[in-house]
Amino acid sequence: MSMLTPPGMGGKKYRITGDRYPRMRRPRHRRRITLMITAAVCALALAGWGTLQLIDVFGGKGGTAQAAQEKKKCPTGGPEQAGAPVSGTDKPLPKPADITVNVFNATARSGLAKSTADELKKRGFKVGKVGNAPPAYDKKVKGTGVLLGAQPAADGAKKVLGTQLAGAEPKADTRKTGDVDLIIGDAFKALAEPAAAQRSLAALTAPSKTKPRC
Repeated sequence: MSMLTPPGMGGKKYRITGDRYPRMRRPRHRRRITLMITAAVCALALAGWGTLQLIDVFGGKGGTAQAAQEKKKCPTGGPEQAGAPVSGTDKPLPKPADITVNVFNATARSGLAKSTADELKKRGFKVGKVGNAPPAYDKKVKGTGVLLGAQPAADGAKKVLGTQLAGAEPKADTRKTGDVDLIIGDAFKALAEPAAAQRSLAALTAPSKTKPRC
């Protein structure tokens, strides 16, 4: 009998039969428990975040922030605060009937001052002096014309008169009166078409859109 034979075996030989052997595995139920715990933690986190968002909205924080942003956009003072229409200019523009226009011809073509003055009169303007341009402008105006008047007294009148002659250059002098000189230049062909001039005048005098109340 061999020395390795356990006592009592009587020298008999034994074999291990079968094809199954014990294996070391991690129980599957533990993995499922871990996944369930992780999913529960995520769900609780999302629920808490949603609750905080609802508290912010219904608690007034969101509304306060939005009101602060709108307040920054609202100007202080002036007619905008009352929601009143705002004119495109600082002062009301005069009507054509309130503007006296002196028409002068600075070109070598004759008759332009008279015909232009007649057309302006038809369009509602008051006509003052009519004749040749003064020496400072005679034969020296290359564009369509110059609108010459006091500043700032005649600024509104020059804007209204400018709707009748596209490209006219506004200039100021030291006169104390509110009349305006229309000095016809070399590039002058005719006054703006009545319909186009009327549209320009309407756009100039129309109030802008009403701003929201603050």
